[in-house]
Amino acid sequence: MEHQAFKALKDKVCVITGGGGVLGTSMAHGLASAGVITVILDINEEAAKKLASDITSDMGVKSYGYKANVLDRASLEEVRKQILEEVGEMDMLINGAGGNSPKATTKLEQITEEELDQLEDGFFGLELEGFQKVFDLNFTGTLLPTMVFARDMVARQKGVVLNVSSMNAYKPLTKIPAYSAAKASVNNFTEWLAVHFAKVGVRVNAIAPGFFLTNQNRFLVTDEQTGALTPRGEKIISNTPMGVFGEPEDLNGTVLFLLSDMSNFITGICIPVDGGYSAFGGV
Repeated sequence: MEHQAFKALKDKVCVITGGGGVLGTSMAHGLASAGVITVILDINEEAAKKLASDITSDMGVKSYGYKANVLDRASLEEVRKQILEEVGEMDMLINGAGGNSPKATTKLEQITEEELDQLEDGFFGLELEGFQKVFDLNFTGTLLPTMVFARDMVARQKGVVLNVSSMNAYKPLTKIPAYSAAKASVNNFTEWLAVHFAKVGVRVNAIAPGFFLTNQNRFLVTDEQTGALTPRGEKIISNTPMGVFGEPEDLNGTVLFLLSDMSNFITGICIPVDGGYSAFGGV
């Protein structure tokens, strides 16, 4: 069903990086429900093309899938040429590519006196390569696509960039320093770029999802064998006033609002979509 409140979005073209992931897939469906032509970019070409095919056949809205590496500018420049030739000019960009890795995750939440002989399980055991990989995927993977795809928007003096941040940008979670640092950088970059583009008609905002079960965090919050919540998962739920994990489609209303002309005077902000997590002091 088409969202009437966002009918001006119909037939606009939106590029979504990381579009084959759990949240990217949901956002693509949400955009298609408003008649947006979606361009799904993902390192997994099969996932991108399948999602595009499903949207086109099931929803009757054009969608295209391409392979792209958000950390390779040449890859992005090549796919930009394909999009311009096969789809047309791009009106919107969602920087959805990101993720975490066990290689950038500490085993310990904190180092205590009892664990001074286990320093390798904490900060000192992090490998720079794993840390750099996660940081680059989340921050550089936002920076490079914006450099490539926002250029045409600036030239036309119209367009919207939407970055995907995280609750970690506000309060870094234990165990995941690389992901937290990268998402904090995404928030700062969102504000900086919003100012930089403000006089040429291109808006830049972000959303900060709270806790959603995705491939990037499942290993931290659920038991792999039983599917039950881990102690960390229980802690997250107890600090989320609504008491549940978010569903991917819970992002779509905020996404559509920030991409539409209904938010025409809004730039440089990051909206939490978090079930109240950011408002709760823990007591």
